[in-house]
Amino acid sequence: MGRAHGGWRGAAARIFFVLLELYLLGASAAFLLQRYLIYPRWLREPRPAAGQGVEGLERLSRALPAGGEVEAWFLPGRGASADRPGPLVVFTHGNAELIDDWPRMLAPYRELGVSVLLPEYRGYGRSAGHPSQALLVEDALYFLEAALARPDVDRDRVVYHGRSLGGGVACQLLARRPPRALVLQSTFARLADLAWSMGVPAWLVLDTWESEAVLASTRVPTLLLHGRRDDLVPFAHAERNLAALRAAGAPARLIAEDCDHADCPRDWDAHWREVERLLGEGGVLAPAAAGL
Repeated sequence: MGRAHGGWRGAAARIFFVLLELYLLGASAAFLLQRYLIYPRWLREPRPAAGQGVEGLERLSRALPAGGEVEAWFLPGRGASADRPGPLVVFTHGNAELIDDWPRMLAPYRELGVSVLLPEYRGYGRSAGHPSQALLVEDALYFLEAALARPDVDRDRVVYHGRSLGGGVACQLLARRPPRALVLQSTFARLADLAWSMGVPAWLVLDTWESEAVLASTRVPTLLLHGRRDDLVPFAHAERNLAALRAAGAPARLIAEDCDHADCPRDWDAHWREVERLLGEGGVLAPAAAGL
């Protein structure tokens, strides 16, 4: 009987160590590949004619020490000039998107007189380099300062608008230079909490993108939009972000829609009415422009 127990224990120990070895091998692979998984820039190829025909589009660039450059697009708001500088929105896109996708979708900002800055991420589209949390935020800050140096931009009326991963970028910008208003679409509370869905153990995540923690210390007026059926960034993340904002005393509201991650919002007209309301309340728009 003793031998049977000893044999069983030995077999169990061997199985345990084999499973542990497999887990550690998998974790090591996930650690090495995590930025390939978290920033899937390989999913999208830039369009050769991207940006052509977009009225007023200006291309900005940042040279990288290792060669190549990161690009951004600046789209002037209607009526903005050196004599009448207008507000600026910094729009940061999702992780399987490019700046190429957004000029038409963001046209309502320009109609309100708000200029649009679209910073691209390293390694995405036509931009060189490799993405990381620190470098994406560094590049966005670089282009923000370039835009704020323009005579047609009012540096005191800045908005951040982030979608999905871009919401994490927007929150990190907020931590460094608070805006007048913030829009977060389908944004996670903490990327590390989603790591398992990407095949990466949370404790191995290099870029944690701590949105909730930043929001817990801001009073910036904020609009959150999130789909109740979002299976990539569950709706609970929006509720956590809202709770953090309200605990900090920030004027914040959450628009919950019956949509998932990719098709939210369903009603863009209603979305833009909510954005315009936020900009009016945050003092970004003059009362006449805000329709107030």
